[in-house]
Amino acid sequence: MRRLLVLPVLVAALTACSGSDGGDRPVAAPARTTGSPAQAPTRYDQYVALGDSYTAAPLVPPTDTSTICLRSGVNYPALVAQAMPGTALTDVSCSGASTRNTFSPQVGRTGSVPPQFDALRRTTDLVTIGLGGNDGQLFGGVLGRCMQIARTDPGGDPCTRSFRRDDPDLLHTTLAGIERHIADVVRGVRERSPHARILVVGYPQIIPETGTCDLLPLADGDYPFARSINEGLDRAVRRGAVQGDAEYVDLWHLTAGHDICADDPWINGRVTSAETALAYHPLAVEQEQVAQAILDQLS
Repeated sequence: MRRLLVLPVLVAALTACSGSDGGDRPVAAPARTTGSPAQAPTRYDQYVALGDSYTAAPLVPPTDTSTICLRSGVNYPALVAQAMPGTALTDVSCSGASTRNTFSPQVGRTGSVPPQFDALRRTTDLVTIGLGGNDGQLFGGVLGRCMQIARTDPGGDPCTRSFRRDDPDLLHTTLAGIERHIADVVRGVRERSPHARILVVGYPQIIPETGTCDLLPLADGDYPFARSINEGLDRAVRRGAVQGDAEYVDLWHLTAGHDICADDPWINGRVTSAETALAYHPLAVEQEQVAQAILDQLS
């Protein structure tokens, strides 16, 4: 297996490529064999998937490397569509996307892609939304900073203390913004596709509830702070779905016990593998489970 060591920062946590909004955004886990979720009745003709890298699933084989999006051919939108014969999928999820990229082009180092809303039609009848984690550089910026300063006090909580001292209101403001943005995205979808069933997909548990591990290089005392960011993001997305009057797909409870440090992880650790997944991103098994949760909700 060819492995590419990445810098111990969480720029890759939700951002495989830079967005266009300037911030309005040990051993790798073993590869999994991707299976197909149980088939569901065909109830939808046109399915559009909007999302960031937790929808695109970068480097889960096979991955399309022809665009900045690094979209897997077996991510959860693909598996959902596969289980509903006759459903046409337009997957515009893109690594690095923020909610802003629903209406603004996303520009990366090697190219750009149109706004994700461009994929919507009045005849679209199913839409999933998996966005929010790149707004305000929540993961790539905040947790990346935590990893960078972990070496200054590996047994302490240097990042927690840094944010309390320098940016005490940053996380509250960022999470409140994500909540509003998700609600706005839902409203934007409904304006363009008034007959669509809209599902907002939450985020999985990435940080362990207790304990530490080499695959997640934070200072020991900063794990609770990182966990609070992970949980706060999922809560903000859920509240945004409620505000926008959309359905919510709960991944938080689904992924309990499958964080980066778990014995059975569904999220890759700090080592990128071109045969498994990008660092700090979903493994194939997580995408299978998300697809099944969506199918269960649609049934």
